[in-house]
Amino acid sequence: MQPPPTEPELSELLDKIARGDQRALERFYYLFQHRVYAYAQARLGDPHLSAEIINEVMMEVWKSAGRFEGRSKVQTWLLGIAHHKVVDRLRKKPGPEVVELDDQLTDDGDVGIERALAGVEDAERLQHCLDGLSDEHRQVMHLAFVEDLPYGEIAEVAGVPVGTVKTRMFHARKLLKLCLGATGL
Repeated sequence: MQPPPTEPELSELLDKIARGDQRALERFYYLFQHRVYAYAQARLGDPHLSAEIINEVMMEVWKSAGRFEGRSKVQTWLLGIAHHKVVDRLRKKPGPEVVELDDQLTDDGDVGIERALAGVEDAERLQHCLDGLSDEHRQVMHLAFVEDLPYGEIAEVAGVPVGTVKTRMFHARKLLKLCLGATGL
């Protein structure tokens, strides 16, 4: 098994794609298809749409690889493309019911959430709670806990300030904690 490519290797791969190298695009697709799918699936909840998003994202990579300037990591750039494709899809379909944050919640620690995310036995309940979050809240949770991105990169992908990412994460954790408590986790 090969080690994952370094950032300079990924940039070189994008350079090859920009020059029309189809094998480079195939390699790029192989490296990132699961990550893009997981991101789209977490936001859309539809495996067919998520598969379509992979293709749309990779077509965009093919067309715009030459515009990658290296100011961010390749993965961050790619997830930014995925973000825009997902947002386009979300605009076309009615949104899920959004759970409002109760103003009377107290600010206790997030130990219960961390434990639930790390080793929850009842994945269906956790998924139910995640599905109840707004799209913006699910996005920051996915990017932070699944993609393991720092807040700065999450902000770049989402196209919002870091402070907004922190606020969304705070509210997402509160809502998730409330839901997990209500479902017995």
